[in-house]
Amino acid sequence: MDYEQFKKIIFQMTGIDLNCYKEQQMKRRIESLISRNKVSGFQEFVDLIKKDDKAFQQFVSYLTINVSEFYRNPDQWDYLDKTVFPELISKFGKRLNIWSAACSTGDEPYSLVMALSKHVPMEYIKIHATDIDSEILEKAKVGLYDEKSIVSVPTSFKTKYFEKIANSYRINDEIKGRVDFEKHNLLADRYPVNQHMIVCRNVLIYFTDDAKDKIFKSYYDSLVHGGLLFIGSTEQIINYDKIGFVRKNSFFYEKP
Repeated sequence: MDYEQFKKIIFQMTGIDLNCYKEQQMKRRIESLISRNKVSGFQEFVDLIKKDDKAFQQFVSYLTINVSEFYRNPDQWDYLDKTVFPELISKFGKRLNIWSAACSTGDEPYSLVMALSKHVPMEYIKIHATDIDSEILEKAKVGLYDEKSIVSVPTSFKTKYFEKIANSYRINDEIKGRVDFEKHNLLADRYPVNQHMIVCRNVLIYFTDDAKDKIFKSYYDSLVHGGLLFIGSTEQIINYDKIGFVRKNSFFYEKP
C-alpha cells in the first residue's frame, strides 16, 4: 500500500482528508507513529488501527496535533479584554455567540469563559467548542491540566476557578458548565451560523493553502456582519481582503 491509498482509507475511516495537510510534514509524522507501533508499512498499520481501538484513537490524536494552553499569547488576550469584548457587547448585547474551533483540550474555550466573565454575568455565557478528535474532547470535558498549561492565567482566576489535585489543576464546574463540546471536522462538516466571534488559533498552519482558503471563507460565512475572527500568532490571512475581511489588527479580522 502506498501513501495515496493510505490517505483514501484513512478518509473512509475517519473523515480526515490528509490531502489537506502539508504532505511531507504529515507523512513524516505518520511514518514515525508506524515505527513506534512496531509495524511495517501503511498496510500493517491500517490493519492495526482497524482492530485496535486504542491504536486508532492514538492515531487520530497524533494526526490532529494538540498543543494548547490557557491565555496563550497574553497580549492578545489583553486586547480581547480591553477592546474586542466591549465592542462586541456594544454591538450585539451581552449574550454573544462564540465558537472555539479546533479547541483541543479545552484550554481556549475555558479561557474565553473566564475572560468574558469580567464583562457579563456568568449565566449569559455559552461557548460552542469543537474539535475533530473525540478523545481530546473527552479530556477537555474532564478539565484537568498541568501547571505549565495554566501559567498565563490571571492570578485571580487561578485562585477562583482552579483546584489543585496532586500535581494537576482541575477547572471548576461553573466554568465547565458554560462550554458545550461537540465533534466537528472543519473540512467536511457544516459550520454554525450567526456567530459574533470565531476563535481558531495556531491550527491552520498545518493545512495547505487551498484548505486554509476554504476554511477562512467558511468562517466568513459563519460570522454575522460586524463579527470577528480571532487567529493565532503563528498565522496570517494573506488574501483576507479578497475573502471580505477587514483586518482590525494582526490577529483579529472583522466581517464588515
